[in-house]
Order: sequence, then structure tokens, then C-alpha cells
Amino acid sequence: MHEHEKINYLEYPSNDLAATQLFFERAFSWSFTAYGNDYIAFDDQGLEGGFFRSDLLSRTETGAALSVFYSQDLEATYAKVLKCGGHIVQEIFDFPGGRRFHFFEPGGSEFAVWGLPLDI
Repeated sequence: MHEHEKINYLEYPSNDLAATQLFFERAFSWSFTAYGNDYIAFDDQGLEGGFFRSDLLSRTETGAALSVFYSQDLEATYAKVLKCGGHIVQEIFDFPGGRRFHFFEPGGSEFAVWGLPLDI
């Protein structure tokens, strides 16, 4: 459902669309629709979005916004990210209200995953 003046769609850069698509299909069970050779779109993932071919990447070190997934089992998601070709750039750490880690997907953009503290 489209909500007035709410975030509706996000677009991310990728320097390897095929690797990005394969990673998200395997790690998070996403499905994609290709629009030509330079764009793939996803839906039903909390919101809709896509990846476009680019040599520039979305990383916090360059001031980019960070998209953060939620996981009920942070360690299991961490293992899936590694198994499916993600590169961990920040190991699991505590923050007020939870724990999280950061990773680069194979196309080069940065994402994070958070979960609740272990003592809950």
C-alpha cells in the first residue's frame, strides 16, 4: 500500500548486478525483475526497491545512508551472509537496544543486520 509522504522505494548501486541478485536470492529469498541490463527491482521486502549498475557504491564511510535488516537470529543471519558471498566489514557489536553487524553485498554496497540483545 502506498502511504502519502512515506518512504516507498529505495535504490542501491551495484558494480555487479548478477552477483547482487544471486546473493539476495540465496541469503534472503528475494526475487527480482530485470529492467534491461542495468537495473533489477525487488518487492515485498518491507518496501520496494532496486539496484542499478554503478561504479559508485553505497557505503557509510562515504556518507551514504545505511539500510538495516532485522533478524530474530543474528548469528544465523550472519552465517547466511557469509555463506552466500557477503563480506563482513563490522563484526557483531552491542549498541543501546540490540546487537548488529555490517556487510558488503557482492556488488559492493553496505547493509547491516540487527537483532535484540542476548539477555532478552
